Order: sequence, then C-alpha cells, then structure tokens
Amino acid sequence: MNALTRLLGIEHPIVLGPFGGVSSVALAAAVSDAGGLGSYGLYGYDAERIAATAAELRAATDRPFALNLWVPTGDEVTPDEVDLTAVRAAAAPLFAELGVELPDPPAAFLPPFAEQVDAVLDARPAVLSVVFGVPPRDVVDAAHARGIVVVGAATTVAEAVALEAGGVDAVVASGAEAGGHRVAFLRPAEESLVGAFALVPQVVDAVGIPVIAAGGIADRRGVAAAFALGAQGVQVGTAFLATRESAAPPSHRAAIADATDDGTVLTRAMSGRLARGIPNRAIRRIEEAGAIAPFPAQNWLIGRFRAAAAKLDRGDLLSLWAGQSAALARHPDAAAVFAELRAGLSVERD
Repeated sequence: MNALTRLLGIEHPIVLGPFGGVSSVALAAAVSDAGGLGSYGLYGYDAERIAATAAELRAATDRPFALNLWVPTGDEVTPDEVDLTAVRAAAAPLFAELGVELPDPPAAFLPPFAEQVDAVLDARPAVLSVVFGVPPRDVVDAAHARGIVVVGAATTVAEAVALEAGGVDAVVASGAEAGGHRVAFLRPAEESLVGAFALVPQVVDAVGIPVIAAGGIADRRGVAAAFALGAQGVQVGTAFLATRESAAPPSHRAAIADATDDGTVLTRAMSGRLARGIPNRAIRRIEEAGAIAPFPAQNWLIGRFRAAAAKLDRGDLLSLWAGQSAALARHPDAAAVFAELRAGLSVERD
C-alpha cells in the first residue's frame, strides 16, 4: 500500500479514467472489484439519473468507486447566447443519413452544477473526482464532511498547485497523450499540452498530495514509468475503453484496435472543447465546414446524431475518443487489462 491506496481505500493504485458519454457500470465495477478505483463520468446527468447510476454501481460492487463531474469554467454558453445556424447546416446531412430530425434548442444545454453536486453528495461515493477546474471550497468541505475524497485533474503544474490550494486530496496529472477532452482550466487547452513524462515529475515536486499519472499509460511499462517519475498511482482510459465491459460501440473498440501512434488528432469539432480522438468522417466534415459552436452548444447538437450513430454502430459518425497509446490496448476484457497494469507495480513507492 501507499498514501494513495490508503486515501482511496483500494488495494492497487490503478484508477479507471472517467468517460463522459461512454461510462459503463460494468466496467467501473470490474475495476473496483479487481482492487482499483472504478470511475463513472456524469457529464450531462441530472439529479435523478445520478441517483439511479449510483444505485446501479452499488448493486454491482461493494468496493469504492468514483463519480466524476465537470466543473463549470464560466465560458459555457446558453441557448440564448449562441447561433447554431452554421452548425445545423453542416450537420444536417449527417442527421438525414441517420434518419434523425434536427432538434430545436433546449431550455438549457446542461443541468445546473449545484444540482449535480447535491446528487453526488447524497449518493456518498468513496470519491468525487472533477475535471475542468477547482471545485468550490464549500463543495470540497461538504464532501469531506461526508467522508468523500476529492480528486482533481491538472494539465499543468499551475493547475495542480491550484487544486491543492483548493483543498483536493489528490491530483491527476493528465498528460497531453491522453484520450478524450483536454481538461485545462487556467489557460487555453492548446497552451496546456504538456506530455506526461514532463508533467508528472514536476507536479510531484510542486504539491504535497498524492499524484496520479495519466496519459499514454496502457501496459506494465507505462505503470513502471509513472512510478519511476514519482507518481503514487495511474489513471488509465483507452486500454479499458477497448474492453468488452466498456460502453463504447464495437466500431469504436475496433478503431482503437487499428490505431497507430500518430493516429489521433486534437479537435473541437465534436464538442466545442479540445479533445483527442481518432479522426473520422464526422470530424472531417465539421472541420471543413468551419462549423464549430462554443461549448456546450456544439456538444449538445452533435451529441444528438452521435447517440443515433452509437445505436447503429456507425463509427464514421461517433466521437472515437482515444489516446496516443491506443495501439497498446491489446486486451479484450477489464480483468486482463488490470492484470497487465498490476504487473508494472514492482517499482511502486510510498
């Protein structure tokens, strides 16, 4: 054991990356049952859905798990503040191809953050993890009062220092190799693309709380490297996303299996925020049209046809989030991935 495993109440310092739209109760439970920390991303969930998801997780595992929220950055647009005409025009053929009507704007793109926080606090997971910022101090204090550990994500040393000052208990140092959204919050994401090998040791030197390395870790070699850099745990996304327990459609998992080291791109096309994934027809069409609305408007509209594409397993129209180590995601089930990662813990240090 080390400081991180004691803090989280887990056996092995391996954390499942929280996936926004493709989180799975089965995958989170599998990682928790193996002795790690399963995570479930709650992006866009209202209070009722959060409560139901927490109940499903508790029914699936009696081990600790994390619920993940996106902290508002303050630049989110509302339906009244954005013109979606260009995005609708660019996306219209994709909607038509899937037999889905273009939707009218909703009253709100996202549920209130306060509503989500209250639901998570009521659910009392072992861990509340956050991305895109420092949670308000009253949220941190309320979580601690309920025995909930708070973990934040940083893409730079300055963000890690801000998270520690904000009272979080551990920090994920998320290197630019990681798949999915770049969760920068102090500077634009394009200016916060620090690789894990550079980021992790500098964060370790800058903060006094446990550091969890993320980005480019998919096998025992990445785990060993993370601990050699001073991390006390690892967070792994893509390798688990490729497993049968994942909620990713088969075409997404197949794209990960076929990926190469240079086979991902950073794009704002699918959500309005910078994210790493495997390029496909949807990304190319939206980028060529230059039709990218601010977050979360882009994510809301494009998400409508992504949901239909997922049901039809149309990988050319999905958000194929994946990291730069996707080619190392070679195991078909979560247990095998976990065993491979555990094999790298021989250099684990307190």
